[in-house]
Amino acid sequence: MVAAMALLTGLQGCKSAQKEPDYIVQVSLGGWHNPNYTAEEIITRLEEVTSQITISKVIIGWSITPEIYHKVGNYLHSKNIAMLLWLPVFAETEEMCSNTPAVDLEGNIPANFNLTEGEAFLFSCPTNPENAKSIIAIYDQNFSDVNFDGVFLDRIRTQSFVGGVEGVLSCGCPICAEKYGEEGIDLKEVARAATQDGFWDVENYTPEQGFTFKHPLAAKYFKAKGHIVSGAVAAIADSLKKRTGIIGMDLYAPFMSQFVGQDYAILSRHADFIKPMLYRNTNAPAGMGFEYALLQKALPNAEGYQEIVQDLGFLNSQLEAMEPYQTGKYPGLEINYREGVAETSPEYIRESISAIKNHGFNGAVLSWNIMEAPDAHIQALK
Repeated sequence: MVAAMALLTGLQGCKSAQKEPDYIVQVSLGGWHNPNYTAEEIITRLEEVTSQITISKVIIGWSITPEIYHKVGNYLHSKNIAMLLWLPVFAETEEMCSNTPAVDLEGNIPANFNLTEGEAFLFSCPTNPENAKSIIAIYDQNFSDVNFDGVFLDRIRTQSFVGGVEGVLSCGCPICAEKYGEEGIDLKEVARAATQDGFWDVENYTPEQGFTFKHPLAAKYFKAKGHIVSGAVAAIADSLKKRTGIIGMDLYAPFMSQFVGQDYAILSRHADFIKPMLYRNTNAPAGMGFEYALLQKALPNAEGYQEIVQDLGFLNSQLEAMEPYQTGKYPGLEINYREGVAETSPEYIRESISAIKNHGFNGAVLSWNIMEAPDAHIQALK
């Protein structure tokens, strides 16, 4: 399979003439309470950034601090820059509502990953209608009075291999079991088969199709999972679209998306833009190498998963996988630096943004916190 991936390194994205990208930046305020920055600090940083590059949108959230959003929003709108609320959907909501948690096929809550305060990556059931109502209520009760130009949806997936095989085979609650049944999938049969040799084996990988499972039930299960999880996201996105404007979506890199229930074809129809997290230097959830290493650890005996080098060639394969979808395409590039988590460099930034330009995409999302981005990283974008 990786031999096939290696061939993709030749597809270096000579798609069209380069143009200046449309930059979107993210401002991470931390969790729901006690924001990490004041409005004045954010505005000062944004002034510094916009003096060097042009940005069209700012994604900010998700603390409940209307005064910050009003001040920052007034500043951004005076510069004709849109402001989007950064809103988590199927995780990080436990402080705000009593959502029903996602469970594995044995009814247990999968392991999670505590990155920072307010980011525990503990997921709720994606199909429970009360959970969906809670997400909409969070927006209505806390953010509807702010002049946001749209919403950027995060955590729109299930647990990944962060929770091992059990995390990927979630949610298995009765509501989800019924949904899978409508897709012709018996979750009890999946639970039995998943412990046997061969269930996780893959034949190959292509950017267009992702991993191709050898086992028919595995192939059917992950196809159904994409329909179920992404369908639930689409309904929430459509509801929020009526309340606000622009809808953006945070997505796993294409090669890992099927494991977490993200069907790009479905999601792209309900988003004004998508942001696949093409994080090559992130040692945390959504980091491409980080997630693939967890897959290999969880599936030591599965066949077909060969080594992947997180180099320019692999980045180009993921950019190529984004191409078919008819929506705004803004790959996510980690521009911040955090020791042990995102050890990026100007050279890395320069290489990555050049690849994005070569593919002729709309632009890039400068992730995941412009407040932590060294000036040298901003200058590398010029």
